[in-house]
Amino acid sequence: MVGVIVCDLGMQIHWWAWFIPLPRGISERPFAISLIDHIMQSSSSSPSSTAVLTLANWPEYLMEAACLGLFMISASVFGVLLDYPQSPLHQAIESASLRRAIGGVAMGISAVLLICSPWGKRSGAHMNPAITLTFLTLDKIKRQDAIFYVVSQFTGAVLGIQIADLLIGMPLRHGTVNYVVTAPGEGYGPWVALGAEFAISSLMMLMVLFISNNSAISRLTPYAAGAMVALYIWIEAPVSGMSMNPARTFGSAVAAQDWTALWIYFAGPLLGMLLAGQLYARCFGWHRVLCAKLHHHNHERCIFRCNFME
Repeated sequence: MVGVIVCDLGMQIHWWAWFIPLPRGISERPFAISLIDHIMQSSSSSPSSTAVLTLANWPEYLMEAACLGLFMISASVFGVLLDYPQSPLHQAIESASLRRAIGGVAMGISAVLLICSPWGKRSGAHMNPAITLTFLTLDKIKRQDAIFYVVSQFTGAVLGIQIADLLIGMPLRHGTVNYVVTAPGEGYGPWVALGAEFAISSLMMLMVLFISNNSAISRLTPYAAGAMVALYIWIEAPVSGMSMNPARTFGSAVAAQDWTALWIYFAGPLLGMLLAGQLYARCFGWHRVLCAKLHHHNHERCIFRCNFME
């Protein structure tokens, strides 16, 4: 399902061309382009140059995997502390709403720390295939980089939850925690959960685009994202489980072997964020999307099509 290719730079890499599309030979992109058409286009002038550039960006791919893996470990730790029946913290806090609020704050802080970490500053801290693919349709990330980002995100989510399982063990497997899987809440059903995932994902993406592309407040992007994560976990989690991230849901589903309504957590976040990106670009112009990084006030290199300093 997910392949990992390790290559010595000193080896012949002619086989890499299998992954590289033909040159597009078009200098201008249309104003609006569908996701499928965009994926089918090439973003390079030659297969060999694309291979070299893709190999050069492997640190960013690993950082994306590591960031989401750490997020999954954090979610597992706080999930056990707050929901495992034998946890002293769970026993001390009777209110489920208060436990969700505490968990939301914990995960919001986790998101901020990862976005503001050296790895997050360099990779852009997407940690979410829906965010990466939205920036792809906004022409801020090369197709090859987007593919490897998405693969890295799914890989990081799966490995992160497996590492958490090794560290925590039985409490993480307990039915009340169940590898922090996301599923529609009781009494809501899949369609309500789908609508909720669509709504929170579109609002998150709109917030990221509005704040990160405004030079006066762009420094606040990580903190606004963390605050929304905290708020969503507190308020929205009873409806859909609050995923907003296909890779995050997939990582837990693999560990728990629980595929309940998995399609919701692919369709909702993807449709919500893609629509939000198109809406922002149509209202404010493609030129107003400056970069794909969530944190750009640093000196780390940027692999995106970046106009942040212009």
